Amino acid sequence: MKKVVHASPLDGFRLWLKYEDGIEGIVDLSDLAGRGVFDARSEGKIFDAVTVSQSGAIVWPGEIDLCSDALYIRLTGRQAEEILPGLMRKHADA
Repeated sequence: MKKVVHASPLDGFRLWLKYEDGIEGIVDLSDLAGRGVFDARSEGKIFDAVTVSQSGAIVWPGEIDLCSDALYIRLTGRQAEEILPGLMRKHADA
């Protein structure tokens, strides 16, 4: 798992993230705005309360979290297989 060491909320539903391997940058999560737990009524308050858990996950109050590996993929543009070498794909008939 790619662990986040720092996260800061930015305008426009974006996060600045820094990972333990030194990778850092901005991830645009505007596609999540107004959806699910980030509904339009409270998204600003919830989104701004982002923290990093002891395990390096991105979390918000109310047991809301996003996969740090998925955010790493968004940030770097790498494929899942590149960052998770043990990941195995199963054929549809498996």
